[in-house]
Amino acid sequence: MMKILFIGALSVTSFYYAQNYPVAAIPENLKKNAGAVVRNENTTVEINKIDDIVYKKSSVITVLSKDAINYSLPRISYEKGDNVSNVKVVIYDEKGAKVKSYSKSDFTDIAANPQGTFYSNSRMLVLPFTSSSFPYTVEFSYELGNENTVFIPDFIPFYDYNISLEESNFRIINKSGINLRSKIYESPFNYTSVNVKSDGENKSYSYKNIPAIDNGNAVPSPQRIMPKVSFSLDKFNLEGRQGTIASWKDFGMWYYQNLLTPVSISTPQIKAEVASLHLSGTTEEKVKKIYQYMQNKTRYIFVALGIGGWQPMMPDEVQKKGYGDCKGLTNYMRTLLDEAGIPSYYAIINSTPSPVDFDKDFPKMAGNHVILMVPTEKGNIWLENTSQQIAFNHLGYSTTDRNVLMVKPDGIDIMQTPISSAEENKEKQTLYIKLNPDKTITGKGNFSYKGMQYDVNMMYLMLQEKEKIDVMKKVFSTLNFENLEMKDFNNDKNLAAIDFNLDFKASNYSKPVGNSFIFRAVPLYKDGIYYEDSARDLPFENRFSYQDEYEITYELPQNYYIEEMPQNGNVTSEFGSYKVSFEKQENKLVVKRSIQINKGIYPKEKYNDYVSFRRKILNADNSKILMSLKS
Repeated sequence: MMKILFIGALSVTSFYYAQNYPVAAIPENLKKNAGAVVRNENTTVEINKIDDIVYKKSSVITVLSKDAINYSLPRISYEKGDNVSNVKVVIYDEKGAKVKSYSKSDFTDIAANPQGTFYSNSRMLVLPFTSSSFPYTVEFSYELGNENTVFIPDFIPFYDYNISLEESNFRIINKSGINLRSKIYESPFNYTSVNVKSDGENKSYSYKNIPAIDNGNAVPSPQRIMPKVSFSLDKFNLEGRQGTIASWKDFGMWYYQNLLTPVSISTPQIKAEVASLHLSGTTEEKVKKIYQYMQNKTRYIFVALGIGGWQPMMPDEVQKKGYGDCKGLTNYMRTLLDEAGIPSYYAIINSTPSPVDFDKDFPKMAGNHVILMVPTEKGNIWLENTSQQIAFNHLGYSTTDRNVLMVKPDGIDIMQTPISSAEENKEKQTLYIKLNPDKTITGKGNFSYKGMQYDVNMMYLMLQEKEKIDVMKKVFSTLNFENLEMKDFNNDKNLAAIDFNLDFKASNYSKPVGNSFIFRAVPLYKDGIYYEDSARDLPFENRFSYQDEYEITYELPQNYYIEEMPQNGNVTSEFGSYKVSFEKQENKLVVKRSIQINKGIYPKEKYNDYVSFRRKILNADNSKILMSLKS
């Protein structure tokens, strides 16, 4: 992960006014779906000169449930050398009465590192405060002086689900004489809007009364729903390195010369590594051999050293130590390819569940991840360098279908990552099931996953055997398993495919009706609950297309036959399609099922149509078959 100076929703309101914050004063519409409510938020950014910026921040956040504790935890991210001052915290109870106050001396200073190690120049002041009762309110303010003027944050209401906002204000005072660009991005779904006021050459921005976005029912991420305001200075400073970001070309040349060139240094040891691989064949074959070699000898560890956490480790450090973060591992892979005479490009990306793109017309420092692009005669190869398990030339759902900033010596090219089709994101399930007169079934199954479904099932690679079984029982909760065994698990890193077999026994699958039994058509599928919502106020999103193909062979008990079975079914809509068919074969019944879901963001008005589509599929999966004893 790339280190970014994030100034988010932890900022808010002023201590200059004596007031309390009773929970009863929160409007009811802001409590709905909310774990926390931002009562008041104020951020002032003072740009004094190219290497002098001051953030004055204050916030009041009411925590309604324990799920939102982390959102309100007072913390200040900073770099060594920053000046943090005027730190104040006041805690209020439900009625708005003051409970306790804190100052900077009560905070704990830790390394701002997700892995908990101290290999970082990034620091964080954290107040170790916990409350045993809910709701409560946290009032928090501080000032932060910093020399890095490249990271001016976006002004967005909130980044997370289940957070609502009463009022938020943002103001930039530019005393530097450097041109400050700004751009307003309206909500594409008219969820809310930003208010703008001019104050001479400066402007102030505000949001008011924004309900929480519930994390459910296929709602897109808040970043795709909310409006925002972006800011960028034409000239900036980053750890003493000054540059220009008036265009992507200028910024890319600065990035290449200042952040990549100093660490684009090979060594005799790296040359020997590449020589030992005895590369031959096509460019793709060579890249694959180098990539899988790199995967086998490295592991991911977050590192936030080097020009504000944005410069990669030296490749020889990664080579010797066997670890690095996305920047270091990508740069090491780039160096290995250079030694093989294969050009590649360092690519900055927004790694998010819903695609977030860079604006081609508004250059600014952004992104939270780095991947590598290798052009070849057969097309571009994309490499995710942080995983020891991921397949060659495969990007996951958090990095596909969005643009990247590809850093080149002559500037930045903005390029699109691949989009995978439904057929490429495929599950194939083949089951052989024996129906037993005691209502149980015994079965064997083969499962194969490709593309984005490969990504979802990579979680099994990190689990112990018992954990795999526990997860599998939750995924396929439609069966009441008595026994379950996963076998022959294989991660095909050449084809981006995961395969495994299941042996299982499940109880109460069939229901007796006199001398007959009824059972449902499809035993193993991912269950879902779909409710209509006539008051829905947000669109819904299917984040990737996919295709499932099932073939289920039922073996009947001796002297039983299929008396009744459903007709073949076919459901088609703009959201996808579904087919199911039934075929008798002597003492067997073969059920074939296929489903395709189309990727897209759909308007709220179509949500109930989507619910109807999914319910038809569930009803077909649960359609009943009658098995009777021969007379």
